[in-house]
Amino acid sequence: MMKSDVTIMDFTGIYEKERFYRGVHVHWIDCRDIQGTNCYCDEEGEQALRRKIAPYSAEAIHFIDSGNYHYMTKLWTEKLREPFVLAVADHHPDMQPPLFQELLSCGCWVNGVLDGNPYVQKVVLLGADKELVAAVPEPYRSRMVAYDESQIAEGDRWESCFPKDLPVYLSIDKDILSPSQVHTNWQQGTLTFSQLQNVILELFHRCRVLGADICGECADALFHAADDKVILQDDSVNGRLLHILMALGKAGKA
Repeated sequence: MMKSDVTIMDFTGIYEKERFYRGVHVHWIDCRDIQGTNCYCDEEGEQALRRKIAPYSAEAIHFIDSGNYHYMTKLWTEKLREPFVLAVADHHPDMQPPLFQELLSCGCWVNGVLDGNPYVQKVVLLGADKELVAAVPEPYRSRMVAYDESQIAEGDRWESCFPKDLPVYLSIDKDILSPSQVHTNWQQGTLTFSQLQNVILELFHRCRVLGADICGECADALFHAADDKVILQDDSVNGRLLHILMALGKAGKA
């Protein structure tokens, strides 16, 4: 069961501008000294990141900075040692054909999980854009289930696709949310925070959740003083997500 431990991976410095984690004991991992990690991660960067996270458990809550670093989910789930389902709440499937076969990227990391992780049983995409889902390469479709954003918004019974006997690792990209809710540095979906919250609550109600991560920081806002409001909004959403996940993690251990 997921612990309420919190890990923050700092690639851009954005979290220094936020307060959502104040009063909570966090493991702070400074990744700003690692080269070759932005959007694409080369082999040297990958190994350096594995060393950085080696002391920490995957069965916890991880904030992994902007969507440019969503591939960190692959590295966290490598640490799991039992069969599991990967649930990805994201506007993008992150299952594009890789432009560079030798590089891990934020756009094709899910493929890397399916290709290389012996414990993952399937991937469930929650809230992805329908057209982007349709473009997922054929070889991966048999191990993927997708519920697009309209199905999530309309309350389709997606939870039945999760086997009760398998635990879940949950990865959330805040670009699943409408720009009215939060701003990220990628194209965004249309869901409200309430709809995303319902997904999280239902998933924890049905499944044993091993761990979770959150990305989607609008790191570009760091460089524009006029974007303080964007950072405050992002900080607020992070705080709400952290509160929900910590409460559910504690309830699961009760």
